[in-house]
Amino acid sequence: MKKKILLIQGGSSSEREISLRSGKACQKALRQLDFKVIVFDPFKDKLIKIKNLKVNKIFNALHGRDGEDGIVQGYFEYFKIPYTHSGITSSMNAMDKIFSKKIFIKNNLKTPNFISLNAITYLDFIKNKSFKKSNLHFPVVVKPSNEGSSVGVEICKTLNQLNYSIRKLIKKFKTLIIEEFVGGQEIQVAVINGKALGAIELKPKRKFYDYKAKYSKSAKTEHIMPANLKENKYKEVLELALKAHKALNCKGVTRSDFKFFNNKFYILEINTQPGMTNLSLVPEIAKFYGITFLNLVKNILNDASTNR
Repeated sequence: MKKKILLIQGGSSSEREISLRSGKACQKALRQLDFKVIVFDPFKDKLIKIKNLKVNKIFNALHGRDGEDGIVQGYFEYFKIPYTHSGITSSMNAMDKIFSKKIFIKNNLKTPNFISLNAITYLDFIKNKSFKKSNLHFPVVVKPSNEGSSVGVEICKTLNQLNYSIRKLIKKFKTLIIEEFVGGQEIQVAVINGKALGAIELKPKRKFYDYKAKYSKSAKTEHIMPANLKENKYKEVLELALKAHKALNCKGVTRSDFKFFNNKFYILEINTQPGMTNLSLVPEIAKFYGITFLNLVKNILNDASTNR
């Protein structure tokens, strides 16, 4: 009798479209692996319905809010159904860029200087011209504290630009993070089941590695695999990614995003549910090291458990 896998995809976050793409690719792979696949979209059905589906495992292909921030993980744990990727606390901490940065700093992982603003403190920041007291220097990156896929990210070179971006973004996202822009190479590292697999370098043709650069072929982002680093630096960034993975107590697959500038690596964030589309980086890194997409999905599923 075939084992039943619940593939959860879609959702209502700003990354819904990418989740549907990831889900479609994973659904095909799971069926090729001879599983019976039930597709579930939390945007269309209430999560409480999952407990009546009598599945063996859950493959979580959600991205963004409610999908990788500990919310659905709480349901999975409550239902006591083994599931893929990271658990409640690690998902929550990784999704919140303020929390994750504090954990990085505590674990001696370099990250760009930053401050955070919310719907109350932003007015005081703008009114009192607090930027000069913040120890930040232009250009800076303004972004929501708990979104993925570069949603809402803006680069500001002047105070006027910054104030405009803050006023615009705070209305939609409530909590923002402002960090110093770090130049250099864009390096991303895949960690799979407690092992740092490899690092890829990205060269976007656009202003920075934004949503379109990530998901649109027309953006023509150049992928360099393996990343163009000296052997000792390549090894170092793998070690740093694994350290970040462990610091947040992540499980299954993660992708850590770094900038390599002036011979130093700066971690920007860690993604606990990386994309599984035809343009996604984890499958590309895995393929380079001889792991087919089918085996990648199988490895992720085999790691599924509760109490994550």
